[in-house]
Amino acid sequence: MVLFLLYVKSDIEGVGSFSLSPDSNVCMSVRNPLSDYEVREKVAFNVKETVDKGDNSNSREPDCHFALKWEGAPKRSTLIVLDEAATKSALKKKKKFKDEFSYLTYTSEHSGNYVPVLAFECRGMEPYAFHCLGDEFVVESEGGVMFESDVDLSDGDWAEYDEENDASVSISDFESKIESL
Repeated sequence: MVLFLLYVKSDIEGVGSFSLSPDSNVCMSVRNPLSDYEVREKVAFNVKETVDKGDNSNSREPDCHFALKWEGAPKRSTLIVLDEAATKSALKKKKKFKDEFSYLTYTSEHSGNYVPVLAFECRGMEPYAFHCLGDEFVVESEGGVMFESDVDLSDGDWAEYDEENDASVSISDFESKIESL
């Protein structure tokens, strides 16, 4: 399986940290690595829910979060979202991010830099674009106030007001990229 990391980058103000919601829906575009023309645009899956193996219930394949079968392919292609322990183990095997890897959290010290927020292994598919649906991120202000709904970064910007600490909170110039390791 190939390991992929979803990186995000943004400029933040008044934000202590932001991360993917633990039960968020994620939307990506994927392509067949063996074909230039087979793509699936904007497929969505939940990072906590696995899909049924269907006819392959006796298969030794692990549970996955998203699966599809390309035309003419003998087996289905799968995507598995990795938790923190599995991500660290996979990165250790690939000799990447030895000690500095911080999973799932974008903090104020990362502002303006790409940081990995999601790791996944793929068999038979290659994700190439992330699409914000809205509400997949949770933001914590520098004052500790949580914003768990209406954090929509689909336009690249989000702003709110932290009334408890009398401070504005914003994320701007949001960008993402997916890289294979």
